[in-house]
Amino acid sequence: MYAIVDIAGQQFKVEKDQKIFVHRLDGDEGSKVSFDKVLLVDNDGKVDVGTPVIAGTIVTASIVSHLKGDKVKVFKKKRRKGYQVLNGHRQSLTEIRIESIGEGTVAKAAAKKEAAPKTEAAPKAKSEVAEKKPAAKKPAAKKPAAKTTTATKKPAAKAAPKAKKADDKSE
Repeated sequence: MYAIVDIAGQQFKVEKDQKIFVHRLDGDEGSKVSFDKVLLVDNDGKVDVGTPVIAGTIVTASIVSHLKGDKVKVFKKKRRKGYQVLNGHRQSLTEIRIESIGEGTVAKAAAKKEAAPKTEAAPKAKSEVAEKKPAAKKPAAKKPAAKTTTATKKPAAKAAPKAKKADDKSE
């Protein structure tokens, strides 16, 4: 029997008594955790697929230890630019052991509660309720039409100053 479970944003194929490493989970070593996002269960050839999850099915596990993963080196370089950056990272992990796969009670935080029947208030007399008339709509202010004049400012002709210079030289 195995199941595919969503644990901390990742999907894992788990079996009973299997130990797996997942992203860091809240809880102390030895405490029990349960996962209700079971996507698929295979029970000796009988496959049950959820849409997207199987309601009422949970996977319980116990936390074995908290540890850090192997160091990952991240090296960035741009050739011929003199740019090199080296960063390291160690992922925080939790080792868990799967204890059971199957039916169980899922404690939902957002359990639906039956709403109390609403009692309708008695209608008030017309004198108590002031009827409002809809306000008259004001006509939309007209925007001034765009001017479509073709007159553009042209630079003054430069021939006139040249003529003055020519006159100045002759005098």
